[in-house]
Amino acid sequence: MNQKLKNLNNSVWVGLAIGLLTPAILCSIAYYIITHVTYLAKADLLYIGGIAINAYTMQYFFKYNKENIGRGILAATFLCAFAFFFYKVF
Repeated sequence: MNQKLKNLNNSVWVGLAIGLLTPAILCSIAYYIITHVTYLAKADLLYIGGIAINAYTMQYFFKYNKENIGRGILAATFLCAFAFFFYKVF
């Protein structure tokens, strides 16, 4: 995994793509769980869990001195958090 990290371009756009794809996959799994398990019908916190994974991912890239990727992930986290906020308000 470290070799793939070294080959990864240290770009904000790469971080933004990683930061948007990871929660998209996890939130789609959470949506599937919420719609198919009646006990979890109002468990919107599963979406926050999908977004919170970005914090770990961001920390991982900062550890390996890929600051621009981490910044892109941080920007994507804020975008996902705003989307969740608007989902809950409206």
